[in-house]
Amino acid sequence: MGIAFTKMSGAGNDFIVVDNRGGVIGQDRAGFARRHCARRTAVGADGVLLIESADGADFRMRLFNADGSEAEMCGNAARCAARLAFARGFAGESMRMETIAGVVEAHVDSERVTVGMEDVSPVGEEVALEAEGRVWGVHPVEAGVPHAIIFTEDLDNAPVEAVGRAMRMHEFFQPRGTNVDFVQPLAPGRIAIRTYERGVEAETLACGTGAIASAVVSHVRGRAGAPPIEVQVLGGLLTVDFRSTGDGIVSVRLSGEAAFVYEAELL
Repeated sequence: MGIAFTKMSGAGNDFIVVDNRGGVIGQDRAGFARRHCARRTAVGADGVLLIESADGADFRMRLFNADGSEAEMCGNAARCAARLAFARGFAGESMRMETIAGVVEAHVDSERVTVGMEDVSPVGEEVALEAEGRVWGVHPVEAGVPHAIIFTEDLDNAPVEAVGRAMRMHEFFQPRGTNVDFVQPLAPGRIAIRTYERGVEAETLACGTGAIASAVVSHVRGRAGAPPIEVQVLGGLLTVDFRSTGDGIVSVRLSGEAAFVYEAELL
């Protein structure tokens, strides 16, 4: 018997989404992700997104990256999960989902989905870290998962793969590692980013928490103006809104398209 799944894309972040409330995928969720996320030899995706039962929310979202590691949170995965839950009828337009990082609220408006993310802790001081033969100014920040922000004036030619890989494993970020975002401010209220994602271990077309982290750091450092901030990613456009207080960044909202690609069955 096959396993039904839906391929979904959140601004280019792509997922194999399985309704696992009945336990069709058992204990080896990590192995399932490694097998089926492989591009060219399998379905191919940034991760496997499982919808599971929950007591304190409409459902529980679990995300296993392409390397089998489980992510604490993913903004684009949460948006895809919300759209699927609404389309399948086991959640309303507004819903709550459990994640490792806590309960996330979401709202579906046609193809556009907004999720309320964890408040972002105060942005720390810039640190100088060496990678690939030079020193980089890095802004560490936590947006549900760790991110390292690097500003650039030439995003097209940024060494995302090489420096991203080296910075992701840098001793400064151990033992968890980090996602790495190269950010180019474009205008007040607008930035562009490229992200090297841990767990995928490659550049991805989008990263929801990366968009949040990049928008917040750009705002705090005076590089992007006041929110809301539009974030151009390789796979589309996301919008990040939030309030800045003396204690940090609160009421964070991530909005963008969450698209159905196709439905099929794994043999």
